[in-house]
Amino acid sequence: MGMNMVSKGVQNVLDFLQNDFPDMDVIGVSGNFCSDKKPAAVNWIEGRGKSVACEAIIKGDVVKKVLKTNVEALVELNMLKNLTGSAMAGALGGFNAHASNIVTAIYIATGQDPAQNVESSHCITMMEAVNDGQDLHVSVTMPSIEVGTVGGGTQLASQSACLNLLGVKGASKETPGANSRVLASIVAGGVLAGELSLMSAIAAGQLVKSHMKYNRANKDAAVSKPSN
Repeated sequence: MGMNMVSKGVQNVLDFLQNDFPDMDVIGVSGNFCSDKKPAAVNWIEGRGKSVACEAIIKGDVVKKVLKTNVEALVELNMLKNLTGSAMAGALGGFNAHASNIVTAIYIATGQDPAQNVESSHCITMMEAVNDGQDLHVSVTMPSIEVGTVGGGTQLASQSACLNLLGVKGASKETPGANSRVLASIVAGGVLAGELSLMSAIAAGQLVKSHMKYNRANKDAAVSKPSN
C-alpha cells in the first residue's frame, strides 16, 4: 500500500539534510504518528489508506427466509452489541461484530500485509429499519483500509491469481490507483456481508449451534476413528 516507498523517500530526505547539517542526529525514520499496525484514534478519525463506506438494503422477506430472523431484532442487536457494548468496552474503531475476520482472510489471499488488519479493521456497523420498517438498511464505514495491488506479496503466485480473479491485478493503466480503490471496496463489501451473516446468526440463536454442528475437531475425530 506504499508505506515502504514513503519510508525510502523519507530516508533520502534525511540523508540530504544530514549533508547540510552534519551535527543532526537521526533518531529513527518513523515517529509512530503513522500508527502502522496499531489501533489509533488518528486513523479512526482522519483515515489512512482508503476510506470506504458500503451499504445495502435487504428486503424484509429475505431477512426472514434466508437470514432466519427479522429486521427489528437485527436493529436492536446491532444497537446493543456493536454500538452500546463496544462503547462500554472502550473500543477504538471496533464498533462491529467481526470485521477483522474478513479483512485478514482477504489480506492473506491477495498478498497484503496481514498485520495491517489492525487498523484496516476499524469499522462501524450500522443497521436501521427502512420502508416503513419492512426492510433493513445495513452499512459499514471503514476509514483506514490499507491495500495495494503492486509489489510485495501481491507478486506471489496464489495471491497474484486471486487479484487477477478479482480483476484488480497490478496497476491500472487507465486510472492510476483505481485497482487498489476497487480492492478496498471489495474488502468493505466482504465485511458488510460478514457482519450481516454473523449478526443474523446471533439474532436467530444459531451461533453456538452452528459451531457445534460444523466443528472441524468433531469431523477430524470421526475421520481418524480406527476401524475394526
